[in-house]
Amino acid sequence: MSALLTPPLGYMKVVVDKLKAENLPVKTMVGGAPISAAFAKKIGAEAFAKNAAEAVQKAKALLGMQSAVA
Repeated sequence: MSALLTPPLGYMKVVVDKLKAENLPVKTMVGGAPISAAFAKKIGAEAFAKNAAEAVQKAKALLGMQSAVA
């Protein structure tokens, strides 16, 4: 992993932890090319998506909405 990407990845955990500490009624999702499902689980995110299209489907699932059939 590039050193350039490391600090932002570390801040993802800070944000997830802060949201949980504040007991805000939000769900967290991370993803994209430099992220893995294992990383998402490690930092406590509720979901992981490998791309934007998958993120929409995962967000709908997190919110309890029906997925649109294409």
